[in-house]
Amino acid sequence: MISRRFQEGGAGADGKVGPAPEERVHGEAGRAAIMGILNATPDSFYDRGRYYGLEKGVERARQLIAEGADILDIGGVKAAAGPPLPVEEELRRVVPLVERVREISPVPISIDTFTPEVAREALERGADIINDTSGLADPRLVEVVAEAGARVVIMHRASPPRVKVPLPRYGDVVREVVEFLRGRIEVALAGGIARENIIVDPGLDFDKSAHHSLELLRRLPEIKALGYPVLLAVSRKDFIGEVLEVPVEERLAGTAAVTALSVAAGADIVRVHDVGFMRQVARMAEAIVGAGDDR
Repeated sequence: MISRRFQEGGAGADGKVGPAPEERVHGEAGRAAIMGILNATPDSFYDRGRYYGLEKGVERARQLIAEGADILDIGGVKAAAGPPLPVEEELRRVVPLVERVREISPVPISIDTFTPEVAREALERGADIINDTSGLADPRLVEVVAEAGARVVIMHRASPPRVKVPLPRYGDVVREVVEFLRGRIEVALAGGIARENIIVDPGLDFDKSAHHSLELLRRLPEIKALGYPVLLAVSRKDFIGEVLEVPVEERLAGTAAVTALSVAAGADIVRVHDVGFMRQVARMAEAIVGAGDDR
């Protein structure tokens, strides 16, 4: 599990914000890590480019760290279907931001990418985790992660990234997601990625209806049974909007409900936009179910 023992924000004696280097990414039972979303894109579905640009991105990183983010997830490509983004442009959006964030804080940095070239460059500049929404579709990405000794998030999806396809039909969505993840874990291990560096993500909303995403949440223990930390990207998702019949701007309450129940059920990492708010939600849920300590 990812540690939650990070400072509450603010600068230390060395002028840096966040956790001490020895407290970066390691295990601790009972607490979910809060992964803050930092979109380095002009067209993200929620913030719509509000933090696009290097200086805006750095300021947003400072804010997320101050709110208690345990991990920052930086992404340079919108998740929704669309034309391919040139590798050079993704590098331009991501790499300088990684460098600047690493200068101000040793907080673990995750890179939301399925492109090996971007993963390699980001890891060389200080990133710690590759959040691969393709499910390790590119064997070269396995090589990059293994060579760097980095952590990797393996996400389930039934289609290639950025490609719009009809929703697949599942006989049993949870069973099929677990089988997919088990197979990709075997690929990761065979490619030299250390067992302790693997994190899994069932891919809520990705090639799934609201019913599918809700079923995955209900049966989270079956995903946990794989024996790896589980990341859930829950923030303001379409399935929340469909259930509550609200637009993305009005999905804070729904995200809070999903976060609380996910953490109570054992999610190890929750990926969110509203870090300070969801951190309180997670800590309260853990207190109710008796997880972690009483601080």
